[in-house]
Amino acid sequence: MTSAATSPVSSETSTQDRLYSLWQRFLLWLITWVGFLAIRLIGPTLRVAVSFEDGAPPGIETRPMVLAFWHSCIFPATYIWRALQIRVLSSDSFDGEWTGRIIRKFGFVKVRGSSSRGAVRALLGMRRELEQGWAVAFTIDGPRGPRFVAKPGPVLLARATGAPMVAFHIAVEKAWILNTWDRSMIPKPFSRALMRVSRQIVVPADADDPQKERFHVELQAALERVRQFAETNVEKVGSPDFPARKT
Repeated sequence: MTSAATSPVSSETSTQDRLYSLWQRFLLWLITWVGFLAIRLIGPTLRVAVSFEDGAPPGIETRPMVLAFWHSCIFPATYIWRALQIRVLSSDSFDGEWTGRIIRKFGFVKVRGSSSRGAVRALLGMRRELEQGWAVAFTIDGPRGPRFVAKPGPVLLARATGAPMVAFHIAVEKAWILNTWDRSMIPKPFSRALMRVSRQIVVPADADDPQKERFHVELQAALERVRQFAETNVEKVGSPDFPARKT
């Protein structure tokens, strides 16, 4: 994968700054650069392997698709999926703002909104991106939990656009675990990391409410399945079964 490149501050960011106090703007600047440097320094040291279920997309560059992953994986996911111009749903909250600024430095594109506030606007924005051929991604238990409980947004998007849903999880051999609602992971340098990618889930355009619920349950099961697989096998990264790849 290509390395990340920083981009100049956009007019959107400048406009958003006006919503925050001087102290908050300083914190946004500080958190953004600390987060960027942490990912940029630790990411290249990780020994990463990627494993695909039968029926998974042919590679992580595939698009369009609707990616779903748990909020706790943001740090390693930002590095592994960088520079692919993936559209990511991110809330308008203070936390969503600094998260969005960090991921933009790694080649992601923030779509404003969340499952709890501005949900209709957010889904319409993500739908437009899918229809233009981009991949989109959800931290599926965000922005505030409950942890490991999938929200229905990806099912609605997959039904409306025909793009398949794909779940993934990244397990890290050694990590600092933050005392936050999502128990976010910061990988320790030189750790093994295993990303497991699920098979594609296609939601028919004519799916009714009971069928949509069934696909929501299937997405939840896929998220749990790839998490269990990654956490069980992460210590095997570097073996013939899970060869490490250059990231």
